[in-house]
Amino acid sequence: MKSIRIDSVSKRYGQVRALDQVSIEVEKGELFGLIGPDGAGKTTLMRILVTLLLPDSGTAEVEGWDVRKDYRKIRRLVGYMPGRFSLYQDLSVEENLRFFATLFGTTVEANYDTIKDIYGQIEPFRKRKAGKLSGGMKQKLALSCALVHRPTVLFLDEPTTGVDPVSRKEFWDILSRLQEQGITILVSTPYMDEASRCGRVALIQKGKILGVDTPGGIVKEFQYPLLAVQSRDTYRLLQDLRRQSWAHSVYPFGEYIHLALSGPIGENTVVHLLESLNHQDIEVHSIVPGIEDSFMERMRAMEENGGIYPKS
Repeated sequence: MKSIRIDSVSKRYGQVRALDQVSIEVEKGELFGLIGPDGAGKTTLMRILVTLLLPDSGTAEVEGWDVRKDYRKIRRLVGYMPGRFSLYQDLSVEENLRFFATLFGTTVEANYDTIKDIYGQIEPFRKRKAGKLSGGMKQKLALSCALVHRPTVLFLDEPTTGVDPVSRKEFWDILSRLQEQGITILVSTPYMDEASRCGRVALIQKGKILGVDTPGGIVKEFQYPLLAVQSRDTYRLLQDLRRQSWAHSVYPFGEYIHLALSGPIGENTVVHLLESLNHQDIEVHSIVPGIEDSFMERMRAMEENGGIYPKS
């Protein structure tokens, strides 16, 4: 039996289609990532799975229980950490944790082994008000509260947004250890670099699934030679490259432009072109595509196909 099964789920808010025929299956004990930008539909899907929203159509199951008919059973066996810090800010760390344990008819002491690796890092501050915690400490408290009743499935909605890089890494290390305990984890994130920490990922954009695979499998599907290009005038560089017939796609990535080539064009050809167009401080080199390149390529293909991702 799959831990999570989503079949053709759709959801609208007025004229906005937040989810469009979404289908995903997550195995028991899997660390599964839902990867996409803000507004892609990640939070809506999470809220449906934890029975806070009803889908307009389609079916969804968690541990074999239907999100419509069996919501009471599902709420007993899942842990949920929403994107916004939602604990009681005027209660202390310890009071928040005991409150959530009581809601599930258990105690902190009974399940301390489940949360000790996480809670142990903030336990010295157990008397501090939750609203006075740093971002990373709030994150650890929220995760402790989501785990205090020993859930079978853990849902984390953008848990590392707004958290410093060190705390982000620590958080993913914690998730890896939780997975070793057999907990199924579905985590959403807008950070493409975090996809590599998941066993499998689903790419989502505008409520549509663009692909489900291992991070490596998704990257392998990017079939175009890729160059990183830089010059002094980034905006003009972007426009000049997009005018070239051999430019399959051109997107800004930090300080560089990622140029995917549709023909046998070498680095020197690109350099000579840019020199002829009076660009300064030119840098061109081949790079290995990442998951973000694959995401952008899938999004481009979807837009060119009338908003439908073309299945191979």
